[in-house]
Amino acid sequence: MPRTDRFLDIRRDAHSDELLARGGDFEAHSILQRAGFVAVVRLHETYHRVPTGMVEDDEVRLATEAVARLRAAGYHVDCDADLDTDARPASYLPLGASVAHLAERLREATTTDEAADALIELTAAHDGILAALEEVLTATADFHDGLGQAADPYVARRLRYLADEHLRVVRSDLSETRNQLADRHAPHPGRSACAGEVPSTEQERSAMCACPPPPRTLPAPPPPVAAGLRR
Repeated sequence: MPRTDRFLDIRRDAHSDELLARGGDFEAHSILQRAGFVAVVRLHETYHRVPTGMVEDDEVRLATEAVARLRAAGYHVDCDADLDTDARPASYLPLGASVAHLAERLREATTTDEAADALIELTAAHDGILAALEEVLTATADFHDGLGQAADPYVARRLRYLADEHLRVVRSDLSETRNQLADRHAPHPGRSACAGEVPSTEQERSAMCACPPPPRTLPAPPPPVAAGLRR
């Protein structure tokens, strides 16, 4: 059965005349945003629209690029005829994939040293990911300072507050966690590799290994019988 989150619809709304994209999963939403769409988050759905103030030709160009990127990534896209395209642009790993790889390293870590090595890429004082994020927030705040609208100074102050207060707490706590892991030099008891060896002190030589037995899982209870099936 096909997954419904692999299907999208990109069309001009008949009532509002907005060019809208609906459907898809989080990966599809990222593709839409990189193509230039703006996310609209509602209570029961998230859809995407083209930015306001664009002329129709630019809207069509943006949406056509999104159709091409989505289809190149394996999504099924229904769209207006003027957005249809056979183009399949090459895709490249986004910058966020490198950060997500750190999460994979942490999931596979079997010792505190391996976990600390993964976290240092986040917490390094000069060129860690969190330090770079602070630079991005500050640069965005600087950009808003001279942008000219009444709300822009407030946005700049809010971004600096996020960098100075919230992000600083994250950096501090995660750095301390990394340092504690680096000092422990211990295997993770739930992830240590089993060599299948029996220690020389083991009395029962028929034992397969010294690892503790896996936790016992109780069988799932049968589903309740629907009331309409009882007689």
